[in-house]
Amino acid sequence: MTSETAQKANTPSSDQIRRAPKVLLHDHLDGGLRPGTIVELARETGYAHLPETDPDKLGVWFRDAADSGSLERYLETFSHTVGVMQTRDALVRVARECAEDLAEDGVVYAEVRYAPEQHLEGGLTLEEVVEAVNEGFREGEALARQNGHRIRVGALLTAMRHAARALEIAELANRYRDLGVVGFDIAGAEAGHPPTRHLDAFEYLKRENNHFTIHAGEAFGLPSIWQALQWCGADRLGHGVRIIDDIQVHADGTVKLGRLASYVRDKRIPLELCPSSNLQTGAADSYAAHPIGLLRRLHFRATVNTDNRLMSHTSMSREFEHLVEAFGYTLDDMQWFSVNAMKSSFIPFDERLAMINDVIKPGYAELKSEWLFRQTSSTSDSAGEQG
Repeated sequence: MTSETAQKANTPSSDQIRRAPKVLLHDHLDGGLRPGTIVELARETGYAHLPETDPDKLGVWFRDAADSGSLERYLETFSHTVGVMQTRDALVRVARECAEDLAEDGVVYAEVRYAPEQHLEGGLTLEEVVEAVNEGFREGEALARQNGHRIRVGALLTAMRHAARALEIAELANRYRDLGVVGFDIAGAEAGHPPTRHLDAFEYLKRENNHFTIHAGEAFGLPSIWQALQWCGADRLGHGVRIIDDIQVHADGTVKLGRLASYVRDKRIPLELCPSSNLQTGAADSYAAHPIGLLRRLHFRATVNTDNRLMSHTSMSREFEHLVEAFGYTLDDMQWFSVNAMKSSFIPFDERLAMINDVIKPGYAELKSEWLFRQTSSTSDSAGEQG
């Protein structure tokens, strides 16, 4: 088999991309609701502020608002999703459907984040919010199994960086550790809200030997990444796409890494890259121009993620379809990204290893063998006809 033929053998079809075992580390619960669910929950909870009440039209509205280039309109989308997520039943349903949708898309492991402090308007306590979401994830996992899909979902509890509840949320994450919560995160506008404002939360988590990621290097640049790593001690970088600002590509094709970029690569710090979302926020002009291509080539610990599936009209399969088209990625590349993500997850090492060896690698091996079987069968049929 020539190298060109081998390349084609590994080039995945849309169906193979969907069936491939994928790992998702950066997905927001309030950014992935089904439009129909939003409409029904609004009716059930009395939320009267939706811009559209027809599910199809509402889905288009979310995509248009997110693509508008207006930060005000983009943030408005979350006011509607969070607005209908203020009751226990609503949270259970949204979490359940999240797990089902991801499993249907071939995701075998996911870490889904949400901010408990944003779901208290209906009278729930922080603990009730966490327990409702955990219940929904378990229900979704069970329903996925009934439909022939395998998925495990862990929750990341997020604190809003413009607020002052980070330590409280970190303590909450620690209390529900081993009960469905696998780590902590901070999110929100980076500019003007550095992660160092929440050092007490990060110091607490480190003392408790707990895991955390930090949204950094998305809209803001290298200082945000440096602070997240060197002052706060983040295990992963939420987005981290602006690390590209510390990498020089010369006219002759040679590449020079700055000290921070070298540190990130040398320490194997995971980058939770979200291509479609990054295009919406201006981090890249196109998929082909997205830094993930160079970061993959330079062997950074890059991972592929969805961020907000509703707002970006995306899924893990769609993200990989874009990357396959832009960079000619193969099943081998998809496996590389998926193993990277599984290695970087916040569950225990032996459980990560089991997912890699028992689920991810066999899944990709089966997909690769399908093509070879078809080619062999086609060649045999052709030879028989000629004989």
